[in-house]
Order: sequence, then C-alpha cells, then structure tokens
Amino acid sequence: MTRRTLHDGWLLRAVPGPQLPDAIGDRVVPATVPGCVHTDLLAAGLIPDPFVDDNERGLAWIGRTDWVYETTFRHEPGDDERVDLVCAGLDTVATLSVNGVEVGRTENMHRGYRFDVRSLLRAGDNTLAVRFDSAYRYAEAHRDRLGDRPNAYPEPFGFIRKMACNFGWDWGPTLVTAGIWQEIGLHVWSTARLATVRPLVTLDGADGRVELHVEVERAGDAPLTVRAVVAGATAEATIPAGERAAVLTLAVREPEPWWPRGYGAPARHALDVTLSSPDGRPLDSWSRRIGFRSVRLDTTPDAHGTPFTLHVNDVPVVVRGVNWIPDDVFPTRITRDRLAGRLAQAAEANVNLLRVWGGGRYESEDFYDVADELGLMVQQDFLFACAAYPEEEPFRTEVEAEARDQVSRLTPHPSLVLWTGNNENIWGWHDWGWQESLAGRTWGRGYYLELLPRLVAELDPTRPYWPGSPWSGREDRHPNDPAHGTTHIWDVWNTDDYTKYRAYLPRFVAEFGYQAPPAYATLRRSLSDEPLAPDSPGMAHHQKAADGDAKLRRGLAAHLPDPTDFDDWHWLTQLNQARAIQLGVEHFRALRPICMGTIVWQLNDCWPVTSWSAVDGDGRRKPLWYALRRAYADRLLTVQPRDGGLALVAVNDGRDEWRATAQVTRLTLAGEPRGKTSVELTVPGGSSVTVPLPAELARPDEAVRELLVVDAGASAERAFWFFAEDRDADWPAARFDATVEAVEDGQRVRVTAVTVLRDLTLFPDRLDPAATVDEALVTLLPGESATFTVRAPTPLDPTALTRHPVLRTVN
Repeated sequence: MTRRTLHDGWLLRAVPGPQLPDAIGDRVVPATVPGCVHTDLLAAGLIPDPFVDDNERGLAWIGRTDWVYETTFRHEPGDDERVDLVCAGLDTVATLSVNGVEVGRTENMHRGYRFDVRSLLRAGDNTLAVRFDSAYRYAEAHRDRLGDRPNAYPEPFGFIRKMACNFGWDWGPTLVTAGIWQEIGLHVWSTARLATVRPLVTLDGADGRVELHVEVERAGDAPLTVRAVVAGATAEATIPAGERAAVLTLAVREPEPWWPRGYGAPARHALDVTLSSPDGRPLDSWSRRIGFRSVRLDTTPDAHGTPFTLHVNDVPVVVRGVNWIPDDVFPTRITRDRLAGRLAQAAEANVNLLRVWGGGRYESEDFYDVADELGLMVQQDFLFACAAYPEEEPFRTEVEAEARDQVSRLTPHPSLVLWTGNNENIWGWHDWGWQESLAGRTWGRGYYLELLPRLVAELDPTRPYWPGSPWSGREDRHPNDPAHGTTHIWDVWNTDDYTKYRAYLPRFVAEFGYQAPPAYATLRRSLSDEPLAPDSPGMAHHQKAADGDAKLRRGLAAHLPDPTDFDDWHWLTQLNQARAIQLGVEHFRALRPICMGTIVWQLNDCWPVTSWSAVDGDGRRKPLWYALRRAYADRLLTVQPRDGGLALVAVNDGRDEWRATAQVTRLTLAGEPRGKTSVELTVPGGSSVTVPLPAELARPDEAVRELLVVDAGASAERAFWFFAEDRDADWPAARFDATVEAVEDGQRVRVTAVTVLRDLTLFPDRLDPAATVDEALVTLLPGESATFTVRAPTPLDPTALTRHPVLRTVN
C-alpha cells in the first residue's frame, strides 16, 4: 500500500451565479487543501475577516454559491491492481472528476469516500476537479420535497449531513462553508487492503482483552494473513480465499490500565496490525495506541429515581465535565497544538470529561489522541441537534453510513466512554411545540431509539449508548426529568436567577450555563466600536443569544451593583458568570452520590463572542475558568443552605481518605470575629460529608456587614458564605498595598488587604494582549495577602498593574 496526498497546486473559482459579487466574478485564486472557500478567499484578500465587526453579514453569498477546486498532478502507472482516490472529508455536496470524467458524488461532510480511478489515470499530468454545490440549495430542495421540520433556528441544517452550527447558533456566526476539509490523496495497492480495523478493548479484572475485528477489501481472491501485536501478546488469523473478515483475540496478562484523570495513569499500549499475502509479502498495516479499561453505565432505579453513573474499571466516577463545540468555525485552522492547548486548559481546570456536542462534528484523531494522553474522558454525540430530522432517504442511508464509519474509527480510543444519540431533540419533540407542526412526519426517533443503538451494539458493545441529552431512560417519562438520567437546566439562564440551581435534585446535569463577554483584548482585536458599550454595534452583533443582553442585565441586578461604565459592565458580567456556575457546580457536587456528574455549557468558543464559554474565541481564560478550577477540585469545601440553616459539605473525589480540621468563623466585613467553631472532617475517598453548622454561626447579627469563612488549611480551598448580596452589602471601600517585582518570564504582583477585598482579579490582557495571570477571584480578609504571577512578552507597567481597570474587586 502506497499513500500519496494530493494537497498541492489547487486553484479555486466560483461558478457564475446571480448572487456572486462583481469583485469575485471569474477570479481564480490559490487554494489551501485541506481548507475551505472562506479561508481561501480571506487569504487572497477578497473578503474581510468574518470574525471582525459585522463582516459576517456581507458573506452570506458564499454559502449560496457553487465552487470548483481543481489541481493537476503527475502519475506514473505501475502494475498495481488498484489506485483509489481517497477523500477523508468533503464539505459537503461534491462532484469529483478525474481528467474530465465524473468518478463520484458525495453529500455528507461526516464520512469519508473512496473511488477506484486506476482506469482514468494516464502517464504524466492528470487533472482532479471537485465541484461543491451550494449547501443551501441542496438542503432547501430536500426540505421542499419532504416537508419542513421544526428547529431552533430559521435555517435548513436538518436537511443536510453537515456541521449544523455552520448555519449559525446562539453563540456562533452563520458562515456556511464548502471545501476539501480533510486529507485527499491516492492509495495504490494490490491483492488486498485493510478496510476496517476495529479493536474492542476491555479489562476483565486485572487482565486485558482485545477482540480485533478486521475487514479487508480485495483486488483478488488469494488467502490472506492478519497478525496483531499488543503489550507482548500476539495473534494471527487466515482470511480464506474469497472471504473478507477475521476476528483475532489477544489476551494480555495484567496490563497497566487506562484511568481517567484523578483516578490513575492513562496508560496506553501500541497495537500493530499487519496484512500479508500468502508468500508473506506485507500488503497493508495499521497502528494505534489503545488503553485497557472497562466502562459501564449504572442506571439501576433507586429511592431517588434513576441514576446516571459512569463506572470506569469498576470504579464509580463523578463526572466533572465541560461541553465542547468546534474550536473554530473553519475546522482546518484547528491544529494539533491548538487542541493540545485547549484540552490542557480543560485538564488544568480539573475537568475530567468533554462532551462533544451534536451540532458540531465527530472530532479529529488529534482531539481523541490528546484526550487519551491526558486521561480526559469523552462523550460523543451523534450529530443531531435542536431540530426534527427527516428519516427518509437519502438521509437514513447517510446516517447509517456515517455512524458505521465513526463508531469504527473511534473504537481504539480509551477516552471515548459514551455515545449519545442527539442533543435536545427528544426534549424538543415533547416540549417545543413540534408535534403539531410535524403532523406525523418523521423527526429522528427511529435514529435515536432504533438505528443508532443497534449500530453501537453491533460495532462497539464495549461502550454504553444513551439515546439523547437530555434523556430520562424511558419514552413514557418526560425526557428532561431531573430525577431520571440526564437533565439540561436552562431556566436559570433564560428566566430565573442562578440561585435556582439549588432547587434541583438531579442525577446528572449534562448542560447548564451562564453568559459573559470575552476577554477585553479579544473584544479590542475583533471590534472597532468606539467607544465600546454593551449595545455598541459590534458588541450587539457578537451577542447571538435571544435577549442575551437583557438576561445579563437581569442577572446583574439580582446580585451586583449597577455598572457605571463599560469597564464595570465587562468586569461584573464576567464575575456574575463565574459566580453562577460555581454556585451550581458546588450545589450539584454537594449532592453526591445522588448527583454523579455535571457538564458545564461550555468550555470553548468558535469565534469572538459573548457566550457561555470559560475560554473565549481567542483562547483567553475568562474568570469562569478560575472559578471552575476551584469548584472542580478533587477536594471541595462548600457552605450550603440546609433545613433552614447552613451546613458545611466536604466532597472528596480522590481515592484517598481526607482528614482535616476546618475552622469556621463568622466575622464582620471589617474582620472582627463574631463566632467560631472547628469541625473535624474525615471524608473517605469517593464520598462526601455534610456537617450542620451551629445556629449562632449561620445567623448573622447584621447580614449586610458579615460573612462566614471556612478554612481547612492547605488541604482544600477556603469556602465563604456571604449573608447579603453585593448590591446590598455594606462594603468598605477597598484599601490595599501592592508591590510588583520582576520574576523569570514575568512579574509577581503581591496585594495585601487593608480592608476586605472580594473577588480580587487581575486583567493583564488590558495592558498586553499576550499577557496571562495564574489566579483570579481571590477574596482576602484584612491583613491577608495574595500573589499573582503575570506572564507577558515584555514587562508591564507596574503602576497600571495595580490600578483600575486592570486590578478589580467587587468593593
């Protein structure tokens, strides 16, 4: 097998049409492959950056235009029996031609294609052309043919197997792409090739097992030999003449297992597979790094309803998750290094699971490989989101083909622990008025409850499947019932204050989130508004959520002082986002073992936007990221309202016992003690302990002038309880001393509180867009100090580092 990429020499042109701007006309521009039309036009200087200001609006014509990619490549024919044109990913409705002869058509972004082109190739120069028809025209034609289906946005994304969020979302732009978005090339081979290698890897007690399913494609009928090696174990099988499949079993004695973050090392082992001819000549090979681990999902009914508990290697794992969306509107800009950085940000925030959301894509090999390496579990949605999807042809066949491709492709990755049928579609059918408008038409049920579970059971029975997010486990039960299975909590953002999280007693929260704008430097890079204001044109365009700004204002009004200018608004909305999610996470974690997981919406962004993310579209960490790191720590101390009073809850997700003495003090905002007690904590690994606090500590003399602080020394973060909202508290004006000293690669800012300082935070990106800081949201009592380490390419102004608007505190 010889593999050759065809990534050079491509040219791009538009097919003439009424929507085509005069400036484009018959222009031919160099094309980057893999890539897409938008990035090629941008590189050629023919369109403005769609992420800046409202440039997105003027680019809608791109998705309604047909495009042609063309290249010339040299070929020298040999005596090989097959030459395949292999396309790992085409976006989306494509017609491929070699030397002017059509070789195939595609209409699914989420699967690969292979075409035998040997008879069409000639010695010397050959041409390869790929025409992409408008995704809009294709989708609208199927919509008109089959009848419309309801969805969350006025776009036809349900009628094409393409990344749904290309058509816009409440955090993303409408930029409908086309292009050769994954590798394309020629595979030259004879006799046979490995078509599919599907290792089903499990752990039985201490011993590992690989059930290796191999399928071959043949150019002849000779017998074949398949050999596999992993961790010192070897297996071999013969595929008799005319047959196309074999199953090999490899037993490995006590391999080092793969564990999720916080539970052990994510050990991996090389699995090598070779295909040989009868005379021992190698024909093809395949290699991956696998991990031995078992996964099961416990949904056995109990006194509280239906749990949703992942067990890895027979250990129950509390999920500390984040939802993942495509990290860029244009996926080919997402390099392995970028993924490694973004997943490292998740790991550093004490996250142990990423849910790959169903309106994006099946993620890349790099994504899963980095997740494997970091011990990050992955939940992968099948790609259906917020819409009723037709089950008629050609969609049913395409859905089955992509599911077969993707389930088989991802079996080697130990990080993948759960398949999910869809995002919110079963919920939508129940609650969003779909049934009347559907009038009996198909909407996707057959995919989620019949086709997909059957395919997962057939191709990958080592992993659980769950029909939807949310899903309660049975069709006769509301799909978003918090007491059963998984739930999404969105009333908090849409209609209610974030303290309502405490009204829920869920088993597993698969989505909940709160908005805030991106970092200041991100806004300054992407917007030319002067001055910046919450409702200035660029800010308004980069707020895609329905009534988003009104919801931000409502949230601020319930808790924080009124902003006096944009700097205040920016700081306080970011703070309120962090507060909301920290409150929710701490409440849900304090319910262990009733609630065994949370997946915050969302880790990342695909462009610069006001959204629910912890890391913005330029990769900068918002205050939420620091709050999440604290709330997701292995050991958590949190004060929670219980039975009309307060209780201290200590949560230990680690595997070792946690012993500590917690000092609980009620004191004034001036730092004067009003009451104190100590609590001896013994928290076994994988459990939590709740200790009611004495009434004299839980009831302040003056709510607006007091707080509660819990300190367990170095064994955990401090916990605070404030008896009054910030807008009502009698805060002293902030007074502090600050010093700045140079350290290697940066500066150390030390702040010593003279008065109480609540949620002290540094924003060095206001001074240099490349500057970062290691800590945020630190509350200090009078006399206490905190140190912030700032990293920047060049030293920052020490005076500016310790003044408004770079250094902020609530008071």
